[in-house]
Amino acid sequence: MIGKLREDVRAMCDRDPAATGCRVVWLTYPGVHAVWGHRLAHRLWNGGFELVARVLAYLVRMLTGVEIHPAATVGRRVTIDHGMGVVIGETAEVGDDVHMYHGVTLGGTANEPVKRHPTLEDGVTVGANATLLGDITIGEGAAVGAGSVVTEDVDSGTTVAGVPAERID
Repeated sequence: MIGKLREDVRAMCDRDPAATGCRVVWLTYPGVHAVWGHRLAHRLWNGGFELVARVLAYLVRMLTGVEIHPAATVGRRVTIDHGMGVVIGETAEVGDDVHMYHGVTLGGTANEPVKRHPTLEDGVTVGANATLLGDITIGEGAAVGAGSVVTEDVDSGTTVAGVPAERID
């Protein structure tokens, strides 16, 4: 477990040029703390302690400004830069080495208990205030520009931007 915590801190240190040291990241980065809190809440959720998991997720949101549903799947070395306003819905799946900026929403579009939130494959970058809606897949290594609204799948290695998001590379 300590190894995964260090891995998260190292990932943020590597991705954030403003990080003045790993100790600063460990102690003061709300996006890192939100991911750590989510990991515990997710274990509780999967263990059948849904109410406790929801309460923990609520407390993490109050402390960090990042809301991650305890049922959401979050991979390794996921970094949330600045964090405030990030929302990751219940059926969202976030792969390894994903980097998100503040204000990102991985939202749902259905009211039924089905897969209704986005899947971000490994190595995806999502710019500030981007909104990704529905059961869509953002392919490996893709990038979503700041402020974009994405409602359709994005191919691996592609960059999209705009409202609605369109391929720009």
